[in-house]
Amino acid sequence: MELGGALEALDPNSIKRSVLMEVEGVPLVSSMAEEWGHLWGFKARPDDLLICTYPKAGTTWIQEIVDMVRHGGDPRQCGRGPTHDRMPFIDMFLPKPFPSGVAQAEAMPSPRMLKTHLPVQLIPPSFWEQNCKIIYVARNAKDNAVSYFHFHRIGNLLPEPGNWDQFLDNFIAGKVAWGSWFDHVRGWWEAKDHHPILYLFYEDMKETPDREIQKVAQFLGVTLPDPLVNQIVQHTTFESMKANPMTNYSTIPSFILDQSVSPFMRKGTVGDWRDHFTVVQSKHLDKVCARELGGSGLAFRTQI
Repeated sequence: MELGGALEALDPNSIKRSVLMEVEGVPLVSSMAEEWGHLWGFKARPDDLLICTYPKAGTTWIQEIVDMVRHGGDPRQCGRGPTHDRMPFIDMFLPKPFPSGVAQAEAMPSPRMLKTHLPVQLIPPSFWEQNCKIIYVARNAKDNAVSYFHFHRIGNLLPEPGNWDQFLDNFIAGKVAWGSWFDHVRGWWEAKDHHPILYLFYEDMKETPDREIQKVAQFLGVTLPDPLVNQIVQHTTFESMKANPMTNYSTIPSFILDQSVSPFMRKGTVGDWRDHFTVVQSKHLDKVCARELGGSGLAFRTQI
């Protein structure tokens, strides 16, 4: 069953704000934690491609780029369905009897493109056993926190965010769904030295999208002439994707994702954090980043 059709049939009264439950010390939404055995036991296939990000780090953007690369820059192929049907989100567990992301993925023919927000230590072991290719996108902590805050405001399956100050405190403490941003970006950064992982930065994708798209193509073993790269760049601009019902999540019912509060595709910029952070908050997060990422070789830009 396609997720889009199933969502339309959901009883709005079955949708409730989640609470967080820990799995191996990582806070996850309760529906996911309760079904953890199904996710941990997921059977990856050797030709699976896993797209992984911390939430709101450019997930839908890299998904569309990858789909365009895989289909030779043909936007008609990428119009075959919404993002969430083309690339199952394996972390998603909806109220019964609707299909989980795991069930969606299991029903999909190979080669599959899959999505997760899991930190590296919680990835189902079969992905390592099958040596699956993984594309990871990281975004600077300040913009990531702002985007995740606004997503909590509209995402009725997520916990209540509280106000900005409360959310930022929880974000820095790692007391949000999928856990610590610092552990997430650093864990995947270190894993790339041992597994076939392409590690990209949101800020690089904004600054030089053509170069980053070529990195994706090379990683996937696809040759793209410049005109096709330019076509993919244009198809995956923020403005194009915001207007595209296959990528802007407008097919998701408002009782799940209330875009009257804030659009799913809100700004897509680097530096929007300045409109939210106080000077004290900014300096505090800088110190935490320096402490948590020190010695990793991992560096982020908060402006371009």
